This record gives sequence, C-alpha cells and structure tokens, in this order.
Amino acid sequence: MRKRLPSTTALQAFEAAARHQSFTHAAQELSLTQGAICRQIATLEAFVGVPLFDRVRRGVRLTDAGERYGRLVRRQLDTIERDSLAIMAHQGGGVVDLAVVPTFATRWLLPRLAGPQGCGPGLQVNMATRTRPFLFDDTEFDAAIYSGDPGWPGTQATFLMRENPVPVCSPRLADGPLDAEAIAALPLLQQSTRPTAWRDWFASAGASAPADMAGMRLELFSMLSQAAADGLGVALIPPFLIQQELDDGALRILNPHSGPGQRAFHLIVPERKTTLPALAQFRDWLVAQTQPDGPG
Repeated sequence: MRKRLPSTTALQAFEAAARHQSFTHAAQELSLTQGAICRQIATLEAFVGVPLFDRVRRGVRLTDAGERYGRLVRRQLDTIERDSLAIMAHQGGGVVDLAVVPTFATRWLLPRLAGPQGCGPGLQVNMATRTRPFLFDDTEFDAAIYSGDPGWPGTQATFLMRENPVPVCSPRLADGPLDAEAIAALPLLQQSTRPTAWRDWFASAGASAPADMAGMRLELFSMLSQAAADGLGVALIPPFLIQQELDDGALRILNPHSGPGQRAFHLIVPERKTTLPALAQFRDWLVAQTQPDGPG
C-alpha cells in the first residue's frame, strides 16, 4: 500500500520556517524565493489538514500543532540525514558505528587504532560517546563498549578488561605509598556514575573512612584525572586510562590496591549483527589488544 507522505521539499521548507519563525529567513537558507516557501507551507497545511502557522501583522507564528509537528519533522529529517551519511560512509569497506564511553575512547582505543597494530585495512570505526545503556533499535549504532553490567536485552557481550581502579592524586597533594587510613584523611573525588566506589574500596582494604561518600562529584574519568592532577583530591581511576599522567609525574599511585569485584569493559553487540564481518573483525582485534601479552 502506498504511504501517505508529504513531499520532502515541503517538509524542508516547513522545518526551516519553523526554526527561524520566518518565511524570509527560510527562503534565504534554502536559496528559494519567499513565494516558493509560502507555496510549500500551504501545500503541507492542506496535506495535514491543520494550520501550522498563524499569519500575523509582522510575519508568521507557529500554531500549537505547528510547534509539535516542527519538533517531529526536525527529528526525522535529522535521522534521514544521519542514515544517508552512514550509508555513504559504508562505500568501499567495512564500517562499525560504535558507542563508547569517552575516556576509554580517547585514552585507550584511539591511540591503538592509530598505531602500527591498527584494526586492519578496509575497516573504519566511527565513534560517538554514550555513558549509559541504551536500546540499539533506537540508534544507528552497531556496537557499544561499556563498563558495567553487560546484560543488555537482545545482545551478546564480549569481555575486554577489568577497570581495576587505584587511588591517584597530584604529588603536590600527597606522595605515596599511603595506607588506606591515610588516604581517608585526604579530600576524595567522587564519580557520579560509581557513587559507592570509595566506600567499596575502603571496605575491601579493611579501613574505616567516615567521609567515604563526601567530596566533589564528577561524571567522567577524564574529569576525575584533571581534578586530581590539579590537586583537588584523590581519585579512583584505572591506570591504563591515565598512563600519560603517570609517566610524566602529574599523577601518582598512592596505593596499588584496587579491590575485588570491579566493573569490566565489554563489547556489546546486538544479536542480529553478531555475524557481520566488520564487527567480527573489530571484535577479534579488540580481544587481541586486551590480552596480557597482546599489543599495547
């Protein structure tokens, strides 16, 4: 059955006019005449059967229906543009669209992709950041790298590595090694996505820390490492995410204890995509990179 759809020309004209609240500015953006914009909007209003703009003395104003429809149309046009660009990128080789937690991407994954042991010719890895679980059906992603519970519905998880965070800080704040009781007396930097990390660490070290939930709260490991390097407190961070800071002395490990039961990084792939050659190639390369005797 043929779908009842308005023309994309009319939708583009409406989206631009709705965003600018002006037919004149929409015409300038789309390199059309104001009359052409007016005709496209009139055609669209006739199609949907409701007015989308009120014609007022000094121009136009969206109706309530126009505001709602404008948000929906903008979202769908953005999706069409994104999907079209994704298809264009898939020409000439395998492509993996990856969701990844940001610090892992910048500090661990990208340097390895750029190195001599890159993931191989003909494979392109596109990345966007996501810090929390999501539904693959609602996104363009082929896979995700996530630290936490790997049990996403309808997916297959491949173990990569454990976080094993350790206490680190600027040498201006303290110089290790320190025992857990001494660390408890220092200002602690908390990670909002791991709210009990310090409490769990002190418990595993057999230490009492009355202020284990106190301190500045930050979301990302990159924020924690910067705050720690600036002397704002002690942070729990996996060493492989701050190797540069450790090498140049901006951060010091105060205690090598990381505690049991730490989170782990996994590659999460929808079950329907597990057999795609590009994903299989990327998964095998990732696993090789994380082996104790592997590259990097």
